[in-house]
Amino acid sequence: MHLRISNPPPKPLMIWDGECHFCKRWIERWREITGGKVDYATYQDAAHRFPEIPVEQFKRAVALIEPTGEAFFAAEAVHRSLGYRSSRKWLAWSYDHIPGFAAISETAYKFIARHRSLGSAVTRLLWGKDVRPPTYFWARRWFLRALGLTYLIAFVSLWVQVDGLIGGDGVSPLNQFLPAVRAQLGRDGYALLPTLCWFDSSNTFLHFLCGGGVVLSLLLIFGIAPAISLAALFIFYLSLTIAGQTFLNFQWDVLLLETGFLSIFFAPWRLWPKDLMWRPGSTSPATAAPVSRAGLFLLKFLLFKLILMSGVVKLTSGDDSWGWLNHSFHWSALTALDYHYWSQPLPTMFGWWADKSPEWFKHFSVAFCLAVEIVVPFLIWAPRRPRLIATGLMIFLQLAIAITGNYCFFNLLTIALCLHSDQLCRYAAIAVIVVTLPINAWLIFSAFKPRARPPHALANLYEQLEAFRIVNGYGLFRVMTKDRCEIVLEGSAEGVEWLPYEFKWKPGDVKRAPGWCAPHQPRLDWQMWFAALERPQQNPWLVGLIVRLLQGSDDVNRLLAHNPFPERPPRYIRAVFYRYRFTTVSELRQSGAWWKRQELREYLPTVSLDQLRQP
Repeated sequence: MHLRISNPPPKPLMIWDGECHFCKRWIERWREITGGKVDYATYQDAAHRFPEIPVEQFKRAVALIEPTGEAFFAAEAVHRSLGYRSSRKWLAWSYDHIPGFAAISETAYKFIARHRSLGSAVTRLLWGKDVRPPTYFWARRWFLRALGLTYLIAFVSLWVQVDGLIGGDGVSPLNQFLPAVRAQLGRDGYALLPTLCWFDSSNTFLHFLCGGGVVLSLLLIFGIAPAISLAALFIFYLSLTIAGQTFLNFQWDVLLLETGFLSIFFAPWRLWPKDLMWRPGSTSPATAAPVSRAGLFLLKFLLFKLILMSGVVKLTSGDDSWGWLNHSFHWSALTALDYHYWSQPLPTMFGWWADKSPEWFKHFSVAFCLAVEIVVPFLIWAPRRPRLIATGLMIFLQLAIAITGNYCFFNLLTIALCLHSDQLCRYAAIAVIVVTLPINAWLIFSAFKPRARPPHALANLYEQLEAFRIVNGYGLFRVMTKDRCEIVLEGSAEGVEWLPYEFKWKPGDVKRAPGWCAPHQPRLDWQMWFAALERPQQNPWLVGLIVRLLQGSDDVNRLLAHNPFPERPPRYIRAVFYRYRFTTVSELRQSGAWWKRQELREYLPTVSLDQLRQP
């Protein structure tokens, strides 16, 4: 039986010790959580109204007095007061129904009540001076702007290349790809490859999708109809990702799609949300659209999954350059950065200099990377200060990666996800959590156990969603590339004198310094790096590239830095395989070369249009 009060208040009333600084901090937090549904008063002001409760009882623990006259104390009072917030009702239910929950809660409460100075110290350490729940209004504003900027970069970057990659006169023409899919798969092709390009696969429509994406990105940046803009951006970029075939099959493309889809449930569902408008003195949090906590959880979980999986797959890949040997770490085996700076797809000039850093620093950097990717993600769920430290470390790692290598908009998008430290929107987000959380949990588990197989029902669900790229696994740099071979395309008019085709960003001329093109992605240059890791038969698009060069396609030639045959296309083309390495500082000073290379063999034999036309 609980103590009953003869003169109960009209609203639930929480009474606390006004001389306790620890209590004061947490009462501020609870006041925010209960949102006016519970009144708060110090026992110094309110004890005389309730003579049934001894003053000593008020000094020992907080008290909650209900309008019914029932009085609750200590942990039970806290749980029942927080239960006036719908998302916290589980606390009071657990106190009443889960064996051991009440006993553990009361024991913890008594310990803290007897050691309030320790509780204050821990509170300051983990939360700082303000323990009130974050509102995330500013986080939402800047996250959505950063996401809009990322979409803008992605669409503009593709727009300037789309004709040469998948246009009618491009490397892998879309107007030939989709009819071939339809002929082979029939109507199943529409579900397996969801794209608006089924209606129109012309160059004009591709430009419409890119241009439309630019306009929608600007609307999102300026905070106009954010949810609608995000939904349209997802549809447009998904359509281009499918249409782009192998050229848009990168992890940051699916990451952008997953982030964009989940952000629909985080953005305010208003046409003109004034709190997002790009102008000074915009709406205060008191009048801003509420932040969807379910949508926030989806984005935080995506960041957690992205970073954690990127770290775990390194250790489960079997690549000993990450320092994991015989189920333990070895400092001397942390050699991944001995290879990474010069073997990555498009290094920068800073990557060249980073390669010259001392061995101990490279080993430390590998260890730091693993710690940030495997340990730090768990702090995303921690109180304020550890969460801010985790955010800072993850952003620092992304900046370090961006400085030494060209990874397009991936680093910007990951940093945007770090920034977020309408009932319809809320319920829709909860539905997405219910559907995707089991798949995401399995994807994370598969990073630890790569050979494990998912349950049949889960595999079927994932198969249905996979085409839309809204739930994905990640694992950058799973295995470190320990060699660097480059394909050099050469053309000739008569088969005697051979002239090389120079790409805009990938290594070619050894005296050309590594450039910085990020956040733009030169997709043909990237694809050439992957082609060098495989056999020609595994890259049918490479034949399309050679055909277009032999035909003198202007759209394809614009993707290159230099066309050695400006007057008329060559009669023959061949591909030569070279091994590339960074030069040393002394070699750079002597020769002016940033790279040194060694010819290995022929990658593709000499071909002509006449040979390719033969059946």
